[in-house]
Amino acid sequence: MRLNYFAIAAFAAFVLAGCSTKRESILKYVDPNIGTAHSRWFFYTPAAVPYGMAKLAPSTNGSYGNPSGWEAVGYDTRQNSIEGFVHFHEWQVGGVSYMPTTGSIITKPGDLERKTPGYRSGFDRKNQVAEPGYYRVLLDDYHITAELTATKRVGFQRYTFPKNDQSHIILDIGNKQGESDIVTNANIKMLDDTHFEGFVSTYPKYVKIYDPEGKVNMYFYGELSKKPVSVTAFTAEQIFDKKNNAEGKGAGLVLNYQTTDNETIEVKTGLSYTSNANAKANFMAEAKNLSFDQAKEQAQQTWQEQLGKIHVEDSNLQNKTKFYTGLFHALLGRGIASDINGDYPKHGGQTGRLPSQDNNSLKAEFINSDAIWGGFWNITQLWSLSYPEWYGSFVNTELQLYKDKGWFGDGIANSEYVSGVGTNFVGLAVAGAYNVGIRNYNVDLAYEAVKANELNYKNRAVGAGKLDIKAFLKYGYVPYFDQTGRDFVTDSTGSNFAGSHTLEYSYSAFAAAQMAKAMGKTADYQKFIKLSNGWRYIFNPQNKLMQPKRANGSFIEKFDPYQPWRGFQEGNAVQYTFYVPQNPAALITAIGKTNFNKRLDSIFAVSEKQGFGGGKTIDAFAGINSIYNHGNQPNLHISWLFNFSGKPWLTQKWTRAIGQEFYGTEPVHGYGYGQDEDQGQLGSWYVINALGLFDVKGFTDLRPVIELGSPLFAKASITLGNGKKLIIETQNNSKENVYVQSVTFNGRTLDNCWLYLDELMKGGELKFVMGSKPNLSWGTKFPPPSAQ
Repeated sequence: MRLNYFAIAAFAAFVLAGCSTKRESILKYVDPNIGTAHSRWFFYTPAAVPYGMAKLAPSTNGSYGNPSGWEAVGYDTRQNSIEGFVHFHEWQVGGVSYMPTTGSIITKPGDLERKTPGYRSGFDRKNQVAEPGYYRVLLDDYHITAELTATKRVGFQRYTFPKNDQSHIILDIGNKQGESDIVTNANIKMLDDTHFEGFVSTYPKYVKIYDPEGKVNMYFYGELSKKPVSVTAFTAEQIFDKKNNAEGKGAGLVLNYQTTDNETIEVKTGLSYTSNANAKANFMAEAKNLSFDQAKEQAQQTWQEQLGKIHVEDSNLQNKTKFYTGLFHALLGRGIASDINGDYPKHGGQTGRLPSQDNNSLKAEFINSDAIWGGFWNITQLWSLSYPEWYGSFVNTELQLYKDKGWFGDGIANSEYVSGVGTNFVGLAVAGAYNVGIRNYNVDLAYEAVKANELNYKNRAVGAGKLDIKAFLKYGYVPYFDQTGRDFVTDSTGSNFAGSHTLEYSYSAFAAAQMAKAMGKTADYQKFIKLSNGWRYIFNPQNKLMQPKRANGSFIEKFDPYQPWRGFQEGNAVQYTFYVPQNPAALITAIGKTNFNKRLDSIFAVSEKQGFGGGKTIDAFAGINSIYNHGNQPNLHISWLFNFSGKPWLTQKWTRAIGQEFYGTEPVHGYGYGQDEDQGQLGSWYVINALGLFDVKGFTDLRPVIELGSPLFAKASITLGNGKKLIIETQNNSKENVYVQSVTFNGRTLDNCWLYLDELMKGGELKFVMGSKPNLSWGTKFPPPSAQ
């Protein structure tokens, strides 16, 4: 497919603006409170715009940090006090917390149980409103209403105070927030009666591990709507009366006011990762003359437009709520790190400038991002369909990182490596972007970087992952080794996660092969395609399972296929055996088609009783020792494999069931029970699955395909990334009628359960007739391509 997404972006925006004004408000179907038990730091941030730098949210426990660097922290629906409202929420990035109070000055938030004095306040969730672009809550201890909204780079807070001679706004800058870990330095000062600026430097746990010379800086420039009567400064050790600046760990200011009943005070804060000057420039460009109400209206209109790119029609409120909340998460998870002038944060606190871009492309932003591990089965497919500008920004960010540091970074925080998984699928994601026609970058540089990511190992940075790529190239698989007393070890000779690494590197080699073939690099193609068959080395023909091997070629002994972490990262052999997305036909042949279908079908039948995850255990890793775990990335494609094995009706059955059972509309039962929604990956999966569209290969084929499943809604109108419209309609659809009886595309009968993506992207009408019983003949004659 060779689509010029970006040349017609203006037309797409025109079409979108023209149709969105005629439709209902979609925002009422978004519930940010879904899944807020055990939620990640960047997960619950309602007061933001899509992919914004300013992500404002209440925090119940953010000051506690998280010792391991990845655990749930920030806002937990099971906790009933708020300690502040924080501006920065990204993977490994958090800081700049404000809190309005009354009474005596207290400069520490106190503990969750409120046994020690602190400025945190209790609240009742019936007095809380969370919407896309807006948050409001009543702080019971102070009778203060706090409201939050944002532009891309500016946070807005509005407080409605009671009558009180001791009203305060606490600017708590110098303490850890969420995933940021320790603060190494902080500074805040009043510039005049109503303006302030400052910064906070942090050393997050994953930066410490994967990029130890790195740092994460956050800068801010703020404006107050009212001059304080006085200012009090504080640090971790002491309080300074009538002082306008503070520096060091624990630094902050208390703005002291005398307020009348129902008096409002607004605080607008420009943000930047590069400098105070840029924080001010961002503020001046986006918020200088903008009121809180105007910012809220603007933010919610942006959400209406972006969510409205996919407009679904149906009478089932619960399904629409799941759908739009999932799409909300997809558009919220990652955030821009570049300033209005193109400056972006480089390694070690330096500043870079993004290259200028021609007028025929959408502006690419530099973005912060968690690892793309598993993202090719959700977010990149969603980007490809309707949000190519963000796929382009992801690719451009990674290429800038490659130019600056010599390697892709699977997860990055202000250009620092914060991978966490160590397998680095960026090359696969870049190849996928190229193959779907998203190319607003230097394609030769992109291929060079993709090739380096798959083959280079000399002086490879720890944070660039794939530390065992030398062994993979030598053996064709990654050898397994034991490290008594040392977990999660990978080096040039092998890995504790040898099984999953072998499968993952085989898949990413396939993607690189397709990009090489598209660019006429035949020798590279042959090398990569050979590597893509590395999975065959660890497939045990006796038990028909993936079983890690040692360097001597022997399968590991005392093998328990249900045991997680031994050879398989965040999963086990039963789950990972189906991890051959690049060649499902070969895997099906290796297992045997009848055995394959029987085993996979029984896996879903059993796992349904556990909600397709970890049951009701509230934990991100609750399902890693089960036979199927939708709550984590390695399993997200396997319900679609029946399209390749001659039983597409089982894909229709089980994908519909997963959407019904795993996903909920409650704070506790949202994405499983406290499982790993990550940066909107599980939400993205729900969206594309509910549309009845998916690609097991993550659009990495030379000519990508789209597989067809069981569309959930009566009608979905999709504004494609190229500006064209795709309408998906169903007849006889219901909770029971999950099976496809027939399909037409633009009036043409489709006998296959797939079509080429470039055909779909031409737009038109895709119509499904549904029924309560499988049509055993539809879609079975020609499975989706699986050729090597």
